[in-house]
Amino acid sequence: MSDLKKQFSKIYDEHIKKIYRFVYLKVSSEDIAQDIASETFLKAWDKFKAGEEIKNMQAFLYQVARNLIVDHYREKAKVRTISSQEYQIPDPRMAVATEAQVESDMSQVRLALSEINEDYQDLIILRYLDQLSIPEIAEISGKSEGAVRVSLHRAMQDLKKHLEGKGF
Repeated sequence: MSDLKKQFSKIYDEHIKKIYRFVYLKVSSEDIAQDIASETFLKAWDKFKAGEEIKNMQAFLYQVARNLIVDHYREKAKVRTISSQEYQIPDPRMAVATEAQVESDMSQVRLALSEINEDYQDLIILRYLDQLSIPEIAEISGKSEGAVRVSLHRAMQDLKKHLEGKGF
């Protein structure tokens, strides 16, 4: 395997799970999420093997994935939702009643998340699910760190308002 392929393979291994999760939460379909994640890395590979400079690969991958998601919805003209049937891996130590409560709570959170502004959804996913730092999110979104902090605060307030409206 050439050095270029080894380098890109390492990039793929480091980022595929986060990119897939990001896409999956936006499209709610495993098949579509796999297709978009694959296309994201194909576009990155094309740019990488052409020798084009990519200053921050993670930011580049998220931006490509985000653009492909937008293209997907434009093409399909669908309303964007997040499935309340996302597969959960149960903890075998949890009692059945506790597991049912956690699943119910997660469904409520996913539903509330699907009802807020799409930019807010992205911020919450990047910060709390993908555990990216404020500077990383700023680079991905093209906003200042201060703007990201303010938007993230507003996103959480909006999510909280939607959750309270559901009696959560």
